[in-house]
Amino acid sequence: ATPASVMLQLLTFLLEKLSLLSKFQLFEPGWPDYDPDQERRAHRGPPQLRRGDLLEVPRTIFTHYGIYLGDHKVAHLIPDILPVLTSDKRLISTVISNQRLILGCVYRCATVRVDTLEDFAYGSKILVNRMDQRMKSKAFPNEDVAQRAEQLVGGVPYSLLWNNCEHFVTYCRYGTAASRQTEKFCECLKSAIRDKRSVFLAVLLGLVSIVCFGMAPSTTLPTILVPFCLWMAG
Repeated sequence: ATPASVMLQLLTFLLEKLSLLSKFQLFEPGWPDYDPDQERRAHRGPPQLRRGDLLEVPRTIFTHYGIYLGDHKVAHLIPDILPVLTSDKRLISTVISNQRLILGCVYRCATVRVDTLEDFAYGSKILVNRMDQRMKSKAFPNEDVAQRAEQLVGGVPYSLLWNNCEHFVTYCRYGTAASRQTEKFCECLKSAIRDKRSVFLAVLLGLVSIVCFGMAPSTTLPTILVPFCLWMAG
């Protein structure tokens, strides 16, 4: 193959993966039997909430989940860096900004906290108990769900794949921690790894790093090991 054809194949590969990620919609409802008509019906008016209901709101690239506790309060697991930096409860109780959230993800620090319904929704529409028809386990009684959520309030380690907001609510309501968003992410990652063009892309990026930064262990070893691992995994 000519260098031009190889570059064209790599460009096609990148475009395919970007297209896949654009459809990934971590922030949008992502269950297989998602019903847009149901969402539109939910948007017609404020939902009638009961203590123990499972709430979800679409965010930028993911869907955020919480458990309604009544009295316009919601328990939800959310990454936050501020508890690491200060013990001032007044500061920590303020609405978590995107910067706090991102740094909390990086530091793997999160909190199961209770916020107002408005702060939880963050301007988005709220959907209620949509997982009940999708989970294999039957939902606990609502009061039990709320009590389980209240018992978990406090600092917790955060993991995007193993302990996120969706794991929290499914554990509280169904007794089994699960995350469809995580499953979709792993499926996307597996698809990229299995594509043999990822090997050539890794080689190309490695060669570029060697050209830009010189021949050194920090550039040479990844150039060899990463493509090798991708080739074996594929």
